Amino acid sequence: MTSIDDRRDVARANPWHFVALLGGNFALGLGPWFVRLADSGPVSAGFWRLFLPLPLLALLAARQRAAVRPVTPMVTWLLIILAGVLFALDLASWHIGIAQTRLGNASLFGNSGSLILMAWGLIAARRLPKPVELAAIISAVCGAGILLGRSLEIDRATLIGDLFCILAGIFYFFYILLLQSARGRFESWELLFASTLASAPVMLGIAIGLGEPIWPHVWWPLIALAFCSQVVGQGLIVFALRHFSALIIGVVLLTQPAISILAGWLAFGETLGPLDALGMALIAAALLLGRLSESGER
Repeated sequence: MTSIDDRRDVARANPWHFVALLGGNFALGLGPWFVRLADSGPVSAGFWRLFLPLPLLALLAARQRAAVRPVTPMVTWLLIILAGVLFALDLASWHIGIAQTRLGNASLFGNSGSLILMAWGLIAARRLPKPVELAAIISAVCGAGILLGRSLEIDRATLIGDLFCILAGIFYFFYILLLQSARGRFESWELLFASTLASAPVMLGIAIGLGEPIWPHVWWPLIALAFCSQVVGQGLIVFALRHFSALIIGVVLLTQPAISILAGWLAFGETLGPLDALGMALIAAALLLGRLSESGER
């Protein structure tokens, strides 16, 4: 799951930018696998994902910071803190869902925030959806219905895991709305560092409140989670995002659930039936159509 949505104008891309975009999504797609392997509890794993890379993010933010800039108003800092709280709730809900449902479901539902943003854009603009937007909404609803029904057939806990991942998408929607209000005063690494710094204590508090073990016995899954998701995944996407249209980004975004599905199959024996594949395909199509709609509005 990405935590920052850079919407700069598309710049000239070279093959390395595409490799970076693909590599960033591949690294993020491995995140649910590392969460499942961690022995610290799913929310605690999210805390370590945010906490461990903070020194590196601080260094990158300091290098990117402009030498001279206007004083940042207090309301902007409050927006960033609130956005950090919402991202912590997003990540906590998603990690709880990862622990209970299939990795493919978790990855698809965890990215549902982009569809909610599209629906909100229609409401804010007070207009009816275009054909591509209507197709995305119908595809998402049908796909979600199929996957939720299949999860209920497997186990009630699996359905609850799906619902937690959908809740994560809702929190992500509000997180992005707040960041859009604050991003004009900060560069990408600065904003990522500030929101991560605000999120980490909230994640720790939630983990303690749930009674999860905080200190792990085995560190490598958490180090891999922090490195892949918060450094490599976010870093490569921040580097590459401005060079591609929303359509290309949407296509490459679909590698995340594909990697999660493959990891679930290889590591945990999670298999897909025809209905599962249909539901996932419909949600993947909805995500792609949502990105296509964004591309058409540029």
